[in-house]
Amino acid sequence: MNALISVSDKTGVVELARALHALGIGLLSTGGTAKLLADADLPVTEVATLTGFPEMLDGRVKTLHPKVHGGLLARRDVPEHMAALAAHDIATIDVLVVNLYPFEATVAKPDCTLADAIENIDIGGPAMVRSAAKNWKDVAVLTDASQYETVIAELKETGAVTAATKFALSVAAFNRISNYDAAISDYLSAYQPDTQSLQTFPSQSNARFVKLQDLRYGENPHQSAAFYRDLHPAPGSLVTAKQLQGKELSYNNIADADAAWECVKSFETSACVIVKHANPCGVALADDALGAYKKAFQTDPTSAFGGIIALNRTVDEAAAQAISQQFVEVLMAPAYTDGALAVFKAKANVRVLQIDLPAPGGSTAWARGRNAQDVKRVGSGLLIQTADDHELTLADLKVVTQIEPTAQQMNDLLFAWKVATYVKSNAIVFCKDGMTMGVGAGQMSRLDSARIASIKAGHAGLTLSGTVVASDAFFPFRDGLDVVVDAGATAVIQPGGSMRDQEVIDAANERGVAMVFTGVRHFRH
Repeated sequence: MNALISVSDKTGVVELARALHALGIGLLSTGGTAKLLADADLPVTEVATLTGFPEMLDGRVKTLHPKVHGGLLARRDVPEHMAALAAHDIATIDVLVVNLYPFEATVAKPDCTLADAIENIDIGGPAMVRSAAKNWKDVAVLTDASQYETVIAELKETGAVTAATKFALSVAAFNRISNYDAAISDYLSAYQPDTQSLQTFPSQSNARFVKLQDLRYGENPHQSAAFYRDLHPAPGSLVTAKQLQGKELSYNNIADADAAWECVKSFETSACVIVKHANPCGVALADDALGAYKKAFQTDPTSAFGGIIALNRTVDEAAAQAISQQFVEVLMAPAYTDGALAVFKAKANVRVLQIDLPAPGGSTAWARGRNAQDVKRVGSGLLIQTADDHELTLADLKVVTQIEPTAQQMNDLLFAWKVATYVKSNAIVFCKDGMTMGVGAGQMSRLDSARIASIKAGHAGLTLSGTVVASDAFFPFRDGLDVVVDAGATAVIQPGGSMRDQEVIDAANERGVAMVFTGVRHFRH
């Protein structure tokens, strides 16, 4: 048996080569890898010696040779193939160890040039991997260091790699080549020669996802579904969750859990978000998880029944006791005390997820645990947009009324605005003292959203007197403002930008309420 080793990432390769040599497997290698193995006192034959042809063109051509690909592609069960190898003095290659030039890492560097990218497009590596993966029944192809241990263990045990393992290695190899080629396509499709820069939306989009699990069904029982993650998931995103207990997550559980988690992790202070049918029905800030949960639940106890709960602080036993009094589908938090987990053991069906929050101070959307882009499927196509991750600050607000909001109102306005970002349009959100008091979501009319928000507050026994209101888009007429003021609002935050802004501002002055413009809209369809 022979093994050809040619790797860019040399993690664990010397140990692998030693194990192969100890099993009596001959070692072939190229360039830097051959030198590394030789320096480790391993007997290794350079590919140039095998082929009788030197590496050339700065290493661009070294393994593209019949003595390499013949040894990989020959079917051992076809006599004509083996006779051809014998006639041309070609030895079989039974194990191929290749990882590719670091194209993805190269183009991720801020100072990467087109020339740098081109030089890191591997040619010989993918060609060998494809040859070995095609002939998987006879060749074990290793494309990642995580695979080394399994292959060595099987070789030590039986002297061969099992067919099941070789097939799995082949699938992994083709997936690696697919991802590699897609990364090259992504980069080159986005590259603009005139400006030597990358455009946000390339001329071809190549999405790659890895299946996490099949789901029992989709949005409805007659639909089938599966759950996938990005190749490189953002830290602190839902797909990184660890399920500590409970039933298997459903399609709707996952969709609602994502909505809750994305909202709660946007707050720096202790927060709780309760979501039902993709909309927050209760959001609150407090000193701890228990306080935040109690306030969030108070917003709309009816809708919270069977809801999805997310907290951005450790859940202790006191919070767990309060939460466990209600029917909960999914609970998410960055951590749980042992006492809290003991409480939920009595509620075996509750799906308890632990998700690490992203590290603070991330400079990119990915580092902050957010998708850089949002994607929506349409008939035979996709809509792709940059994610709505605009962060509003006090400095961004423009007071447009004679009355200015108080400091407390300003804090509540910013809180209400953040909540409205995660509510389906048309969105109207009443808040007070870091707590949602009424949420109107997903109506065709902004007036109806405002009315529904106030009705919900009444059902929960809450008074809207002295609240602030966030509207995700501008009030096109004064009637929407009148509805929220009639309900008790004393300050309003909205984007502005309507042809009738002055009419709405005049109405606010007439009604004696404060109003600020953000200059930013937050439609969520």
